[in-house]
Amino acid sequence: MKLNEIKDNEGSTHSRKRLGRGIGSGSGKTGGRGVKGQKSRSGVAINGFEGGQMPIYRRLPKRGFNNIFASDFVVVSLGRIQAAIDAGKLDAKATVDAAALKAAGVIRRPKDGVRVLADGELKAKITIVVAGASKPAVEKIEKAGGTVTQLSAPAAAE
Repeated sequence: MKLNEIKDNEGSTHSRKRLGRGIGSGSGKTGGRGVKGQKSRSGVAINGFEGGQMPIYRRLPKRGFNNIFASDFVVVSLGRIQAAIDAGKLDAKATVDAAALKAAGVIRRPKDGVRVLADGELKAKITIVVAGASKPAVEKIEKAGGTVTQLSAPAAAE
């Protein structure tokens, strides 16, 4: 076999359908678009249009709101912190705060603060200073011999 002898398997490729090229082609005249009307024309996008009837998104009431004062915390699990310590990116003896987590590559940006959740296991004894922590996370950190300092009041009960 030579490079100039390589070809696709029989029937693996299909030639494209040339639409609107005469009645003998089988896809002439309307070119597979059915008959006349708005949808047979080009440039039609009528998502959500219900033929003049009041659309569903206008029939239903508006609901909810977006609280512009809500805090947007970065969520970090204990397992992720332990993985960073094991990899040598975080120093367990130093204070672990938002800046240390950012330097270690655990978080990208601190936003309104860091909130620690209890996913995963923590073996290292660490001193952590964060905006918030869940109760199970605080228990796990203290069980490992560490301490937690929360900068703001904890969020609503979980």
